[in-house]
Amino acid sequence: MMDGLGMGLGNIARLADSVTRSISPENFTGQKGKGGMATEGTGQTAASRLGQGWKVSPSVWVEAGSTLTLAEIDGPGVIQHIWLTCPVESWRRLILRIYWDDEAEPSVETPLGDFFCNGWCERSLVNSQPVSVNPANGFNVYWPMPFRCKAKITIENLHTENIILYYQVDYALQQIPEDMAYFHAQWRRSHPLPYKEVHTVVDGIRGNGHFVGLYLAWQTNSNRWWGEGEVKFYLDGDKEFPTLCGTGTEDYFGGAWNWDMDGKYVTYSTPYLGMHQHIKPDGLYKANQRFGMYRWHIMDPIRFRQDLKVTIQALGWRADGTYLPLQDDIASTAFWYQAEPHAAYPVLPEAEKLEVN
Repeated sequence: MMDGLGMGLGNIARLADSVTRSISPENFTGQKGKGGMATEGTGQTAASRLGQGWKVSPSVWVEAGSTLTLAEIDGPGVIQHIWLTCPVESWRRLILRIYWDDEAEPSVETPLGDFFCNGWCERSLVNSQPVSVNPANGFNVYWPMPFRCKAKITIENLHTENIILYYQVDYALQQIPEDMAYFHAQWRRSHPLPYKEVHTVVDGIRGNGHFVGLYLAWQTNSNRWWGEGEVKFYLDGDKEFPTLCGTGTEDYFGGAWNWDMDGKYVTYSTPYLGMHQHIKPDGLYKANQRFGMYRWHIMDPIRFRQDLKVTIQALGWRADGTYLPLQDDIASTAFWYQAEPHAAYPVLPEAEKLEVN
C-alpha cells in the first residue's frame, strides 16, 4: 500500500509526501497550529482556573433529533484513524454517515455501535487489526479511507435526549493513486427473520471492488445450537447459486464445533476474526442469548467486478436431528471498498426498529 494509506511496520521508516492533520473538539477544522485554542466548551468550567489551552473543549453535545458534522475535509487525503466515545445507551440511536467527494448519499451509514462491533448496547472489547474497542467504551477504527475531493463525517442523534460525544479524526493530506477505491459500510436487520428466509447482508452492490468485512449482532430465539447456516457470496452475475459458500456460521468466523468447550461458549478476539461477545439470559429480563461476531477479509478480500450479494442462513436443529430454519434477530454491518458511484442503500429503519429490545 502507498505510504500514508497503510504503511505497516515494514514501511514505517519510509518518508512520505504527506502531512498529518487531526480534527477534534479542540480543533474543529484540523488547521495547522490551531489546536487547543478554545475559550469555551464542555470543559470550560473545569478549566476556569487554568484558561486557554487547558482542555477547554474536549467534547461536544449532539442535540436530540439533530445531525452534527464531526469533520469536513478538503482532499486529496486519507482518513487513517477515528477514535470516539459516548454513553452505551446511545449506540443504536446515533447514526454514523460518511460522504465522499460531495456525494448526496452516504457511502457509510450504520448505527454507531455496530460500526465498532458493539451492536447490543453492552460493552464488548475487541482486539482486531481494523477495529479496537478498549476500556471503557473507547471505539477505534483503522480502515484506510482515501478520498480525492472531500470527506464529510456526520452523526445523527435519534435519541430523545442530548448525547455527549468525544471524538478525534486523524488523517493525512496527500495524493491518492487512481486504483484506490472508496470505503463503504451498510447496516441491515431482520427482526425477526421470516421462516425459511435468509438474512441479506448486502444486495445490489454495483461496480468494481472488494468485500473486506462483516459484523453480526445475532440473537437466538430458539433452544439448541443455532449456527448451522451458510454464508454465501454471489459474484458478478451469480443467480440461484453463489460462487462462494461456507460450511456454517461458526466456521465462517474462524471457530468450530459450536464454539463449545466443556459445555460453554468460548469467546475470542483475534486480528482478523472473532466471536467476542456472548450475552447470557439472566433468568429475569434478559430472555435470549446474544452474540457478536466479526470477520475481516484483509488477507483474503472477496473481489467483484460487476456486482455483489451476500446472504447468511439462520439454521438450527430440531429434536429429531433435522435442520430447523430459525426466526432470529440478526443485524449485520458489511464493509467493502469500491469505485464510485455506488448503488443506493435501503432506507434505514426508524428509531424504534433500530433499538435493542
